[in-house]
Amino acid sequence: MTEPLAEAFLNQSPDCHWITSPDGVFQRLSGAAPSVFGRSASDLMGRSYADVLDTQTAALWRSRFERVAAGEMLRLRERRGKAIWYITLFPVRIDGAVYAGGVALEITSLATAEQELRFAVLSALKSQEFERKMVAKFLHDIVGQNLTAIGLQLDLLSMDLRPVSPEACSTIGGIQKLLGAVMEQVRDYHNELNPSTVERAGLRVALDRLVARLHTRFTGSIRLNVDPSLKFDPKIATALYHIVQEAAENSVQHSGCSQIEISVKSSRSGLSLEVRDDGRGFDPADLTSGGRGLGLLSMEHHAVQAGVNLTIASTPGNGTRVRAVAEGS
Repeated sequence: MTEPLAEAFLNQSPDCHWITSPDGVFQRLSGAAPSVFGRSASDLMGRSYADVLDTQTAALWRSRFERVAAGEMLRLRERRGKAIWYITLFPVRIDGAVYAGGVALEITSLATAEQELRFAVLSALKSQEFERKMVAKFLHDIVGQNLTAIGLQLDLLSMDLRPVSPEACSTIGGIQKLLGAVMEQVRDYHNELNPSTVERAGLRVALDRLVARLHTRFTGSIRLNVDPSLKFDPKIATALYHIVQEAAENSVQHSGCSQIEISVKSSRSGLSLEVRDDGRGFDPADLTSGGRGLGLLSMEHHAVQAGVNLTIASTPGNGTRVRAVAEGS
């Protein structure tokens, strides 16, 4: 009776359990397989994941199984429709061979605390945006205007001293040159902090400035392509700018890439943005990889605020693609 009970327990479990051979063939599969793999247990049993899953999904699972074969235990969190699954992958050693065992538990009802934490982080991001606006306003209204006034006073002083002290005028000229450099830095920092730059100058101009700043720290290639015929809603344009900023910054700092491509164009779904890199990539579901950092939360925040659909596709060794679509734009 023990064996039938165990079979009934596994097959009728709301969770999913499986084991695959070293070559990726499903040897045992029970429970909620359709919710995790999108295919029934009968479709998967005795077949390789590479034969039954789509190309992108198969590549992701291949990288996971390779890590398990190397002795790692993986902890993942993935969304399937409205459900959230916690997945553990671990090595199972049998007669010298390393199989991959897996357990998937639905944790949708347990995600409330995480969601509250996300709201707290997003509230902090909103507060940060307000502070950035205030600093930008201070730089423009106080620092910038006062530096301009000082420059004008130096011009007048130089005119008064020119007939009597050319040496003093030379010194004033050096001060004015230094002052001009400081004013340029203040303007650049103001433009970087102030999101209304997109509204004033346009998305293409703002992205050109962003790429120029990135080039000061990134030695690889950055290609920017923005369809000049597109017209942008200011709210959506600002959100797209912030998404590009976070995605490109992640590429520069963490991906080890040599090339970044940024494109904004029209698609069947609406206005489409893509940021691609050829870096090392990562598994977005991996809870231990550090891939779900503040940058991703910031992108999600701006996407939600503007009603933009955001997707992130990445696999280890194959780069990362961030895509945002404003439907109906």
